[in-house]
Amino acid sequence: MRFLILVSALIFSTQLWAQRKSLYDFSALTIEGETYNFSKLKGKKVLIVNTASNCALTGQYKKLQALYDQFGGNDFEIIGFPANNFKNQEPGSNKEISEFCETHYGVTFQMMQKISVKGEDIHPIYKWLTSKKENGVLNTSVKWNFQKFMIDENGNVLDYASPITSPTSNKIVKWLKE
Repeated sequence: MRFLILVSALIFSTQLWAQRKSLYDFSALTIEGETYNFSKLKGKKVLIVNTASNCALTGQYKKLQALYDQFGGNDFEIIGFPANNFKNQEPGSNKEISEFCETHYGVTFQMMQKISVKGEDIHPIYKWLTSKKENGVLNTSVKWNFQKFMIDENGNVLDYASPITSPTSNKIVKWLKE
């Protein structure tokens, strides 16, 4: 009987471990169309943000860039994912989005191609970010543009900040200084 319980526990824990992924299991296309493997971010804290160019929160690009200027580099990266999931607030092409970010906000952090962050066509990385079954930490949904997900140095979801939370909020800055 003990043997059966031990084998069952081992199988169950192996299945749970197999389901849990890290950021390093994913890749996506950059806004320029190049494959970006997230495994290159090993050892860095990462802030993943869904963005939009025609939103009341679009001004957060400026604060995201300020955060990147202060902390970015060897220990921290920001990854922006344009998405048109909320009231058609990111209707542009990848080229238009890239030009907008550079011209209006001087964005130098990594921007990716436009994706879906919810619904049936959700991008795999956002499925992972929002599903406890996949990330092992939290279940949530993307509520609006500029929701921020904090990923630790081991590629694990740590927490998230709501769309209205400033990228330079105490919550995010404190996490980066830890």
